[in-house]
Amino acid sequence: MAWKVPMTGPLVGEEEANAVRQVILSGWLSGGPKVPEFERAFADFIGVRHAVALCNGTVALHAVLVAMGIGPGDEVIVPDITFISTATSVVHAAATPVFADIDPVTLNLDPQSMERQITARTRAVMPVHYAGQAADMDEILAIARQHGLEVIEDAAEAHGAEYRGRKVGSLGRAAMFSFTPNKNITTGEGGMVTTDDAELAERLRLLRNHGSKITYLHEMVGYNYRMTQMQAAMGIEQLRKLPRILERKRQLAAMLSKAVQEVPGLEPPGSLADRTHVYQLYTIRVNPALAGVTRDQLRDGLTRLGIETRVCFPPLHSQPIFRSGAVLGGSLAQSDRAGEEIVSLPIHNTMTDHETAYIGEGLQGAACR
Repeated sequence: MAWKVPMTGPLVGEEEANAVRQVILSGWLSGGPKVPEFERAFADFIGVRHAVALCNGTVALHAVLVAMGIGPGDEVIVPDITFISTATSVVHAAATPVFADIDPVTLNLDPQSMERQITARTRAVMPVHYAGQAADMDEILAIARQHGLEVIEDAAEAHGAEYRGRKVGSLGRAAMFSFTPNKNITTGEGGMVTTDDAELAERLRLLRNHGSKITYLHEMVGYNYRMTQMQAAMGIEQLRKLPRILERKRQLAAMLSKAVQEVPGLEPPGSLADRTHVYQLYTIRVNPALAGVTRDQLRDGLTRLGIETRVCFPPLHSQPIFRSGAVLGGSLAQSDRAGEEIVSLPIHNTMTDHETAYIGEGLQGAACR
């Protein structure tokens, strides 16, 4: 259907079109200077020594795992509420994803649940900065150090988010960012790994290019995970726009939170004082006992008004591909509850104040039917 207020709307325009046009006219579509230019700009933005561009975020996570030597027999702990590729990237590396419960306020990985899932086979933990708000990284890092684990940040949704004065993507040994069209900045598809580890960065560059530094000389078995010149040219322009994109996101989130708080039984996203939320998603909770409707009934009401919503995300352990019992997991009570209550509302930079107010009116109508 044609939505009155769709979930996503990337802020792209003439700058990106001109940048891509210049690349096309140059005839240098792959392996040219735009990719390293984008990598340098992104590394400087995050505050790390290295950024390695890849064709999308899923393969970026897979490449990090392979570069770290994680594979068969190894386990990687991931939060139970996240997009599927956090877990499937582990499967692609022939390792086993292990699901941990979430914090009920931020929907991020619960460090205590994570620690309970550690076994002799655990090699890494992959905290997700859900919706654009940092996970409890100090606790996660301390537990990981104690057990000798790698920390890989899934920062797909968190471009520009900060944790206690530091940008996410600079906290673990490596981090992944995604540039799909629903992200705060986009290259259509695309991903980036950030790290301070020069050896890891070099291994990632080999892996993305068939294990080759010199044409037709291959040092290792690699992949074709390269980012194109067109994607990188677009990314450079998007990165320049990011500060105003995030400022507008904060304005929209404030307006939405005011509207949500006026409806009994609805809870706005929890935002903690020691971190900067960038609101790639705006996820609320529906308490049926207080709201008088279930989450799904609220969604139905908003759909009738032309307001798109999504459940971001169903618990991983409920996915058909993980129901065989092969994937480990302990108590996931908070995740199960969130799976019944959370719903993400539209929030993007092409949304107007009028459309934001319309969402608020829709919430009132759908919850008070």
